[in-house]
Amino acid sequence: MVKVLDIIAQEVGACRKCSLYRTRHNPVAGEGPSNAEIMLVGEAPGSREDLLGRPFVGAAGKVLDVSLRSVGLDRSEVYITNVLKCRPPGNRDPLPTEIERCTLYLNRQIDVIKPRIICPLGNFATSHVLGRYGFKPKSISRIHGRVFMAPGVRVIPMYHPAALIYDRSLGEKNVKDWKAVKDAYAQLPHRGDWLI
Repeated sequence: MVKVLDIIAQEVGACRKCSLYRTRHNPVAGEGPSNAEIMLVGEAPGSREDLLGRPFVGAAGKVLDVSLRSVGLDRSEVYITNVLKCRPPGNRDPLPTEIERCTLYLNRQIDVIKPRIICPLGNFATSHVLGRYGFKPKSISRIHGRVFMAPGVRVIPMYHPAALIYDRSLGEKNVKDWKAVKDAYAQLPHRGDWLI
């Protein structure tokens, strides 16, 4: 499995499927254990992620780390990736053609890792992940924290950590959403010893 993820990362590094390769510093394929039971899917790398080639290492990453710790998880236990593997210029929204071409990598990562819980972070990730499993995408404000059951996986849409930076009123909702992740995980027979 690790080897396949390494191959995907190499392919991401050599990718020319859209124009984002021209403006990126580093692609951000994703990171985490190949047998992670939980996968977090963001929208796209930000400026710090683009510089370092790692997901969620900027301000939103700090918010994410706090959220993970609040339910007894460390980022080293989950697989973290994005819908787009390259930063859109000026942090603009992903274009439909970019999503279409780049999610080939994300779909392969999901197929290899086989997470039992996927938390798409924000509208773009939620739209793709729910669509992958045959659910009709809806606004994150309407479905955050809700558990969608699909064969072999539970999808729990979450607010993007960056949203919490700009809208402090989402803090309480975020806490409840992460509790939903913890509860969903607790209901699964699992290999880890996460419960606190």
